[in-house]
Amino acid sequence: MGELDGKVALITGAASGIGKAIAMAFHAAGARVVVADLDGDAAEMVAGEIDGGNGTALGLAMDVTEEGAVNQGFDEVASRWGAVDILVSNAGIQVIAPLVDFQYAEWKRLLAIHLDGAFLTSRAAMRQMIASGKGGSILMMGSAHSHVASKFKAPYVTAKHGLLGLARTIAKEGAAHGIRANVLCPGFVRTPLVEKQIPEQATTLGITQEDVIRDVLLRDTVDGEFTTLEDIARVALFMAAFPSNALTGQSLLASHGWVMD
Repeated sequence: MGELDGKVALITGAASGIGKAIAMAFHAAGARVVVADLDGDAAEMVAGEIDGGNGTALGLAMDVTEEGAVNQGFDEVASRWGAVDILVSNAGIQVIAPLVDFQYAEWKRLLAIHLDGAFLTSRAAMRQMIASGKGGSILMMGSAHSHVASKFKAPYVTAKHGLLGLARTIAKEGAAHGIRANVLCPGFVRTPLVEKQIPEQATTLGITQEDVIRDVLLRDTVDGEFTTLEDIARVALFMAAFPSNALTGQSLLASHGWVMD
């Protein structure tokens, strides 16, 4: 039997990168997975890739910053498969700029996706988990930047720190209903989001892209290596499948030793 047999797992931002890797790992572990993404066509394509059209993966268009869209998406899942058992709040973006040059609109957009999205999806998931009486697991995609700061990433660092507070509050409120909440904190994973910031940082810092990788992104790791999608998917599976409140309100760093806490 798989670790997630009989579970319904919804992963946001799952049409690519970390979200897609987690969706694939959860499905392999026996879960029915909802691939939720702003790009609904891409979400449906990934769902088909995961299960070959066998009805155990669902692609769903979802703007996590829109309350109505989030609630409608969760209602659709419930009508098809029942209550969500696992939520992975993974949707996110990155914008690189010095704080003094940061556009307020970009600040608000990044915080809305990371923090409003985590709140809206967590609230919807908790309502279903409480109503079902089965409890569940909420996993937020934090970052090593949930614990440390870097230049030129003010809203990202702010948002990732904020997820710790949200998850810990959910852990306290959800405990009586069997709901756990934790934060997974990767180091640098070579996703499209990270690939985009390499040339941006090179331009901002006036160095080469190779220098950004070696001297900025991976400088403080123990081995100069990127964290892999497979690494994060395996940690996410461990955290989602953990059977008790012994693991709740916690953050787990997977960063090749870049941040040790």
